[in-house]
Amino acid sequence: MQHKMPTVPTLLVTGSNGQVGFELRRSLAPLGHVVALDRAGCDLSNVEALRQVVRQYRPDVIVNPAAYTAVDKAETDAETAFAVNGTAAGVLAEEAKALGSLLVHYSTDYVFDGSKAGAYVETDPVNPRSVYGASKLAGEQAIEAVGGHSLILRTCWVAGAHGGNFTKTMLKLGRERDSLRVIADQFGAPTTAALIADVTAQIIGRFWFAGEQSAFPSGIYHLAAAGETSWHGYATEVLRYAAAQGIELKVDPASVEAIPATAYPLPAPRPANSRLDTAKLRQAFEIHLPHWQPGIHYLLDQIFS
Repeated sequence: MQHKMPTVPTLLVTGSNGQVGFELRRSLAPLGHVVALDRAGCDLSNVEALRQVVRQYRPDVIVNPAAYTAVDKAETDAETAFAVNGTAAGVLAEEAKALGSLLVHYSTDYVFDGSKAGAYVETDPVNPRSVYGASKLAGEQAIEAVGGHSLILRTCWVAGAHGGNFTKTMLKLGRERDSLRVIADQFGAPTTAALIADVTAQIIGRFWFAGEQSAFPSGIYHLAAAGETSWHGYATEVLRYAAAQGIELKVDPASVEAIPATAYPLPAPRPANSRLDTAKLRQAFEIHLPHWQPGIHYLLDQIFS
């Protein structure tokens, strides 16, 4: 008796050269055929081209880490930010719904104003203070308006081995400068691109392909590493760990100066509180989220090697 081989699912990944997109190419590979497209292959600012890409590959899952992430530039380039972060997300949701596919989309702590005392839960009122935050909120709302199977994962303080981020910047400055001043009154959890990609793969594998797809718990979830720190605490830990690994630094990790955000004004305001409560995600998908420090240590080991 011949056994029919199951068809290999297709997973379409946008923004494949970004921090999270790069890691998704690795984490999703065991689940099926990964079509990883960079901006040249899948331009989110071109609606018709975007539709054509999805219709060409007919993916079982669309994972969309591509985004307009130049937070300060967005203040004067709102049209592009809203096209990429807002309109494109809605288009992907429409195409995914037409195929009966799952859309996984990433959002941000910037949809909140950062004024809450504790960690944000998914149902807290949104109130973005920047064009970037408003454009990402527009993407969330566009996806939810379409309906269908979707997972919106809000995350914060993302750092990956591939691409630019705060970890790499602090390491570079620690090697070049005698002194450093870092903001100490904004709080969040440094979350590695690898963790985001691994959690995404686990959810897709266990709850989309293996489970009853019609019962998939679509919605908004917060995804961040456990624990919390300030940018100052984060910078100090990066430099402390680097020094412990024998990396030559000009700056003493213990001498990093703590400053208020008001001392370092930027075009786009940052949330003072970027802490995200992840209980909903952990319970719905039976996932453990590790503390931020080991993830950053592992990331630094990758950078050093």
